[in-house]
Formats: sequence, C-alpha cells, structure tokens
Amino acid sequence: MKKIINPWKGLEGYNCFGCAPHNPAGVKMEFYEEGEEVISIWKPRPEYQGWIDTLHGGIQAVLLDEICAWVILRKLQTTGVTSKMETRYMKSVNTNDPEITLKARIAEKKRNIMIIEAELYNSAGEICTKAVCTYFTFPPEKAREEMKFLACEVEE
Repeated sequence: MKKIINPWKGLEGYNCFGCAPHNPAGVKMEFYEEGEEVISIWKPRPEYQGWIDTLHGGIQAVLLDEICAWVILRKLQTTGVTSKMETRYMKSVNTNDPEITLKARIAEKKRNIMIIEAELYNSAGEICTKAVCTYFTFPPEKAREEMKFLACEVEE
C-alpha cells in the first residue's frame, strides 16, 4: 500500500471538510493506493456520533463520498463533482471502534461520467455501509485552472 500525496496540502484557502489536514472541524482523511483501489483508514470520534456511540450516517456519507473523489484524483488524474450518491447503511458503526477502513474503485466509465463503488468496514472487517457515487469529471485544463489540480502522486 502506497500513501497518496495530497496535491493541495499547503495551498492557501484549502479547507476541505473531508481531507484538509488543518481543518479543526474536518475528518482529516488520508488515502492509500493498493492496486485498483483507494483505501483510507480512519478513527471514529465521539464528536461525530448521531446516537450514543454510533457514527452519524451523514459522516459516513462524507467519508464514502470523499474516498470516491480520491479515486477520480488518483486513477484519472483529474477532478470532478459528485452528481449522485446512493448509500446503503447495513450495520451501525461504533464511535469506540479503534479504526474503520474505507475502500473504493472505479466500477464503470461512460465518457466523463464515472461510477465509483465504495465500502466502509468496521475493525472486525464487516461491511457496514456501501455507496455508489456518480461523478462528473472535468477535463484536465478545467481541473488545473479552477481547482488548482496538477497531479495526484504516491509516496515512494
């Protein structure tokens, strides 16, 4: 597994709720590449609960949407926006779980529309939540000009 380098780290004004490392309210996700998948290992915290000791469904959706976006960044070397997200909650996620794992990959390509599948696993390896995200991807020129995206590399 190779760590993916955040292409916006250090960029002034970058404060993404999902992946900005310095956003005090954010979830501060980091990402890794393994084969065709992008993976994130994340520690649930009590401030993100919905019910007692239960990770809020909206936070789960954020985590899944964010990892799908990073599949676009790393695998297609461009950016895009979520146009649709379908989420299936199958098992509650405990905020006392030492870590959860998220995995995502490209399921289908239709010109500039990408279908990304993702899962959220608890520390016991059980699938708790699944998502299918439809992404509208940008041409590289638009990603560079409007989103200041140059490339998404991995550490050696």
